[in-house]
Amino acid sequence: MQSSIKFRGHHLICLHFFKGEGYSREFIENLQKILKRAGHGEEIEVCSGPDEVCRICPYLKEEKCLYDKDAETEIRKMDRMALQLLSLNTDDRVTWTHIKEKVPEIFIQWAREFCKDCDWRWVCEKDIQFREFLDEKTKSKF
Repeated sequence: MQSSIKFRGHHLICLHFFKGEGYSREFIENLQKILKRAGHGEEIEVCSGPDEVCRICPYLKEEKCLYDKDAETEIRKMDRMALQLLSLNTDDRVTWTHIKEKVPEIFIQWAREFCKDCDWRWVCEKDIQFREFLDEKTKSKF
């Protein structure tokens, strides 16, 4: 069986703006390796719950995110919305290129719902594409 990268819903959107920052060197290096594999065309399997990114996260305990008291609920909500916006289901197999093409189409809805109060927004704002998406489509709405 061909190997694949497991990504949960919100990582399919948020990781397009990753800038090499995170919780620890180990976390960052893991994420860079995963994104390199995705960028080279390795198939992505959509999963529910913790994925290859989460496995190195210091807040993952017993398959749940303990970043804060509402994190697990909020992440599950984000995952559901991401899959809905991307027209995907758990266990679907896609490529990073396919997702990358869809992100601009759904970004505004995503940003309105999740980016405004995100703790990681300061990192995403370093990405020129993130800023362009906001400038073009949400200046007065965000």
